[in-house]
Amino acid sequence: MNKPDTRLRWAQRLQPAQEWLAAHLDQPLDLHDLAERAHLSPYHFHRIWRGLLGETVADTLRRMRLHRAAVQLLSSRTGIERIARDAQYGSTAAFTRAFREAYGEPPAAYRARTRSQAVADVPLVPQPQAQELTMYQARIENRAPMRVAALPHRGSYHEIGRSFERLAAWAAAHGLMGPHTRSFGLYYDDPRAVPAADLRSEACISLPDGFRLQGAELPGLRELSTPGGPHAIVLHVGPYAELQRAYDWIYGDWLPESGRTPADAPVVEEYLNDCRSLPPTEWRTEVCLALQAVEMTA
Repeated sequence: MNKPDTRLRWAQRLQPAQEWLAAHLDQPLDLHDLAERAHLSPYHFHRIWRGLLGETVADTLRRMRLHRAAVQLLSSRTGIERIARDAQYGSTAAFTRAFREAYGEPPAAYRARTRSQAVADVPLVPQPQAQELTMYQARIENRAPMRVAALPHRGSYHEIGRSFERLAAWAAAHGLMGPHTRSFGLYYDDPRAVPAADLRSEACISLPDGFRLQGAELPGLRELSTPGGPHAIVLHVGPYAELQRAYDWIYGDWLPESGRTPADAPVVEEYLNDCRSLPPTEWRTEVCLALQAVEMTA
């Protein structure tokens, strides 16, 4: 068995543990239980996880819990003490320290600052305040279609990280997670018009020339192409939980004034840096809206 086959076998072994962890964020971390789900010795499970995914199991769980907490702070009126308990912190003070370290401000200040910003699944108010959206700018760029490996996700867009975790393990097993690899999300539905459980999206990574997918290696995996042609592109810097602000600006402010028409294609998010190695305040995401070509007049 060659090296890529060996790494792929480890990635496939991790999948049940990844899926269980993402679906049970409220449960205490039990490395022995996760190792059992992966049919691996607990002595080696953690090293294999870190070797393939670039972070410890505890780091993965902490990142997922804090992302969920950020969504709760934006999309609900749940008390911070309850959110802290949901994130499995023993006290509000401990949760506040962890949240401030990751998101750059304590949870109460984060909620107050973003209170008027609508969040995809459960908006607090119909429209965000205009002055909070003026930080965005759009550029028009022609993009070539790109071959990607795509793993479907059904449900809240805030939970697409589950598919990205599985895709990352598969990609690492094939040696695809290099400096030139690009990461995308394809989003097919309007989260304010479609129930959260029915939202359709795809977690994607770029494929190098000559690479051919073996779909059976990861159930649901398929090859797609990102939309080509002209795009309006907006850069969002900050937590993924706040991305709806960029959508509100591009659809509510830029598009009506631009004279352009969206193409029949899903919205693409490109994730420009690694959420595992940087705090959420530094995450950079481009929201890419495909446009119909402008007809030239004589």
